[in-house]
Amino acid sequence: MLPPILRVACAVAALGPALACLADDRPIEEQITTLLGRMTLEEKIGQLTQVSGVDDEGRKLAREGRVGSFLNVTGATETNELQKLAVEETRLHIPLLFGLDVIHGFRTIFPIPLAEAATWDPELIEMAAQIAAIEAWSAGIHWTFAPMVDIARDARWGRIAEGSGEDPYLGARMAEARVRGFQGTTTDGRYQPERLIACAKHFAAYGGAEGGRDYNTVDISGRTLREVYLPPFEAAVRAGAGTLMSAFNEIGGVPATGSRFLMTQVLRDEWGFDGFVVSDWNAIRELLNHGSAATPAEAGEQALLAGIDMDMVGKIYPEHLPGLVESGRISQAVIDESVRRILRIKMRRGLFEKPYVDSQVEKDAPLRPSHRQVARDVARRSLVLLKNQGKILPLHKSISSLAVIGPLADNWAEALGSWAAAGKADEVITILEGLRKSLGPGANVIHARGCEIEGDSREGFDEAIAAAKQVDAAVLVVGEAAGMSGEAASRSTLDLPGVQEELVKAVHATGVPMIVILMNGRPLSIRWIAEHVPAILEIWQPGVECGHAVADVLFGDFNPCGKLPVTFPRSVGQVPIYYNHKNTGRPPSADKWTSKYIDLPSTPLFPFGFGLSYTTFEYSNLQISAGNEGEQREWTVTADVKNTGERGGDEVVQLYIRDDAASVTRPVKELKRFRRIPLRPGESREVRFTLTPEHLMFYNQRMERVVEPGRFTVWVGPSSADGLQGTFELTTTDNGS
Repeated sequence: MLPPILRVACAVAALGPALACLADDRPIEEQITTLLGRMTLEEKIGQLTQVSGVDDEGRKLAREGRVGSFLNVTGATETNELQKLAVEETRLHIPLLFGLDVIHGFRTIFPIPLAEAATWDPELIEMAAQIAAIEAWSAGIHWTFAPMVDIARDARWGRIAEGSGEDPYLGARMAEARVRGFQGTTTDGRYQPERLIACAKHFAAYGGAEGGRDYNTVDISGRTLREVYLPPFEAAVRAGAGTLMSAFNEIGGVPATGSRFLMTQVLRDEWGFDGFVVSDWNAIRELLNHGSAATPAEAGEQALLAGIDMDMVGKIYPEHLPGLVESGRISQAVIDESVRRILRIKMRRGLFEKPYVDSQVEKDAPLRPSHRQVARDVARRSLVLLKNQGKILPLHKSISSLAVIGPLADNWAEALGSWAAAGKADEVITILEGLRKSLGPGANVIHARGCEIEGDSREGFDEAIAAAKQVDAAVLVVGEAAGMSGEAASRSTLDLPGVQEELVKAVHATGVPMIVILMNGRPLSIRWIAEHVPAILEIWQPGVECGHAVADVLFGDFNPCGKLPVTFPRSVGQVPIYYNHKNTGRPPSADKWTSKYIDLPSTPLFPFGFGLSYTTFEYSNLQISAGNEGEQREWTVTADVKNTGERGGDEVVQLYIRDDAASVTRPVKELKRFRRIPLRPGESREVRFTLTPEHLMFYNQRMERVVEPGRFTVWVGPSSADGLQGTFELTTTDNGS
């Protein structure tokens, strides 16, 4: 018997002229035109249809050419079997597209995307996405429903864990990095082999849900949509994302899945996107719930005419498009255009030439030691040191006794976070395990759970207190379960769940030197902890290398360098809270009649961009100079940054601007550039940024993107709340302002 790979090759070679004409050297568009001319309406609508999982009905659809894509089917054996039905038994041999939510790793689970954004290191995140793509491809997956690029300003929204936080500029850079990592480079119109098609989601403004409730209404201005929520999507499109996914929410009364403004005017006409758009799960049928369609047929008509090419599991397209075409409400040309987009992506992915995956590759690709090493590096670079009073950290490895306390101290599953794909809990290095390995057998490491993540039982408090009283230092690991953030996991409070804060207070009362480690998928309101505990380390949900990464930082083998991609509030009552807010006519001050709370400062607990190090950095000598004399078409901003401590470390240097007076109000501050730099002890480096008119643009009252003359304030510093400050003047522009 022939080996599997040769059997596949022989099968493909035997498919005949129908497939051969598609695998030739002609331009992709010519090949698509040929294929469209041979397709029946039923076969075309099949390409617009996606089903979840596989059963007898799914196999029948594949064999008859009435499905274009499956999701939630993984493994070389399973995908090859289905693919064989489509490629070898259908009339036109069109391969299937297999999709899966590969959000932050496939088998090697990296930190959740919010944590990855805390690295402020796009190149590293691109590498993580590349590893995820290689592993998923080996299991027969072609397409990931990632990156999620929704801007989130409300930490109650559970899906804040899946994105890059609150800032459109940081979000755009992370979106680009993930698209490049998933898809690789494009050569001669085709995607790089052994990668995944990226899918930027959820288009658009899903993160603006009222009250932070998932799937909820979004009501924002057109200016906010374009200046805050759309930039990461545009960046993903410019980076080459092959697909986008529509959002569940409405915007201004129009559900995104039925919005021709979004799917056609903005995405295709303005941005030139030529890939395809898939609905979110059953989102087309949900147009009935929104009330924008009275019947399933109307929902299908609305979605397809808006620009939704593929129906995810809703069955609206296969059930109702034939009748809509027959009645003349939808033309064959509209159907053909959506089919063309889907076939274009399948051809770019190389599915016609290589529809199968070698099962041996699946055995060799996942969870390689090199993949785990990158996961460890991403995890430790994502950790954010929020407080280190008295330099309690790093701990010395000579410490003789250590208590590791809390419901997440020796927890495998929760470290993976939501959307863990093929990750396995038993492959996670827990914090307890990591600390014990780092200290070695000579140290006395005591573990006490203390309490559960949720619930009001305090039965474990006595054990935790007893453990704390007999050691040199205590590490408390508290936070959220993986399922407490992610989709359909909105919370009305940002406090630690259950009695975890009481556990922290009880251990604190013993007087033992202590460090609180936060494992969570969103910002938490930890006001008491921030005021009383000397050291706080935010680790998010860090993936399979959790324990190793935490140990590297706690014991000083790695100097923490993460920065917050999202603001931490003092209380849920401050939400939504974000650094790049608008000013008011009465900014906060000591005067009673100004915009503030009477029972809480208006400032956050920890600001966007904040993060400490085991060393210190000094900023000086801010200089701003205009280039292109007379035209002022760019500005060079420089500052000196010096490591004034005794350890080497990385600093993320951040540049913010403000348009001090404009025809429409502008945010108090906007991130426009950043750079991560390593500095040895005592080393100083000039950091140079270039600003162009592109960085100064905004939408005016006529919703035209312009630059206006005037004064701009610039900050260069370690966070959105600190830094050197200077100004420059823009005297002329090219847009008539």
